[in-house]
Amino acid sequence: MRYEYKVVQLREGMIGGKISGDKLEKTLNDHARQGWQLKAITATDVKGRVGPGGVEGILVTFERPAS
Repeated sequence: MRYEYKVVQLREGMIGGKISGDKLEKTLNDHARQGWQLKAITATDVKGRVGPGGVEGILVTFERPAS
């Protein structure tokens, strides 16, 4: 079976705020309705930010069978 993938970047603001659970949940449900299944969630680093734990956002990877 062949698959196709989609990567969506989520972020709250331009200055590396936390992603809200509601925003992530809406994105997951919107894509699920289109037949996409969650494959992975990856945090992305803020460039130039000092200190641990700073993230610009997350990359959400979806997968579904290719048509």
